[in-house]
Amino acid sequence: MRFILAALAALSCVFQALPSAHAQDAWPTRNVTIIVPFTAGGTADLFARLVANHMQQTFGQSFVVENRGGAGGNIGAAAVAKASNDGYTLLLGTVSTHAINPTLYKNLTFDAAKDFQPVSLIARLPNMLVVRNALPATNVAEFIAYAKANPDKLNYGSSGVGTSIHLAAELFKIATGTRMTHVPYRSSNEIMQNLTGGHIDLAFDNITLAWPQARAGTIRALGVTSPQRSPSAPEVPPIADTIAGFDATSWHGLFAPAGTPRPVVDKMAAEVKRILEMPDTVAKLTDIGAVPSPMTPDQFTAFIAGERSKWAEVVKASGATAN
Repeated sequence: MRFILAALAALSCVFQALPSAHAQDAWPTRNVTIIVPFTAGGTADLFARLVANHMQQTFGQSFVVENRGGAGGNIGAAAVAKASNDGYTLLLGTVSTHAINPTLYKNLTFDAAKDFQPVSLIARLPNMLVVRNALPATNVAEFIAYAKANPDKLNYGSSGVGTSIHLAAELFKIATGTRMTHVPYRSSNEIMQNLTGGHIDLAFDNITLAWPQARAGTIRALGVTSPQRSPSAPEVPPIADTIAGFDATSWHGLFAPAGTPRPVVDKMAAEVKRILEMPDTVAKLTDIGAVPSPMTPDQFTAFIAGERSKWAEVVKASGATAN
């Protein structure tokens, strides 16, 4: 009798699990929302819409991109952290939301490590060290020597305290022992205007804006912040060629709320990988300076942990804070 009862109980569990398993296999059966924690028109918005358009075609459901900007990406990230973990609310997260902000902001309403399930890295976007043309340095080694000979005399621009552009310069200062003065602006466009106008000396700006200016001859490109050369600017060497291990690459990835069923997460990750390996997608991303970089959920989780540790040290060393 006990054997029969145990068998019936086990069979009951199997039948109870069937609807859940079927729902995971069938995902998505309704609209999916991808929240971008920044305003429309930026790179995060571009990546989200690229992924959403292809997923919509593949799965036959609407993938709606919703912009919820504010607080350095924290408002949109918090909304996803609190969303149902059923795979129907996702986040287009960045190096800021998941690696920098946990140290930069003292009162986050979410835990970047515990409240999210990483799905896949989408793209890496190197920054580029660019200087005004009048600066007497034509490569990274010469620039380091000049900066050391002129402590506190060079001004570098950024798009705000705690941004990847700001912290790339702070990492450079730590790695080289140089001292430079931070001049924050509201956008990369303002950085370029002031750099080309000679009002600041240098910037570690987004390659999307910096490289066209360098090609036009209005500023000088000395190096990219990725460990390898950028396919978009192959003639510009990595800063890592001079400073071993230097890496200050911005990145964007797809996240789900923690506890999202793993079959659904794996299904998303496989589709992201397929999208990022399409020749048309590779061409589009290369055109704006981005490098398609799909990862498995586990690889992405490990990658973020390393990034969070690295940028925590840089934020603390820089003294940068935000509320």
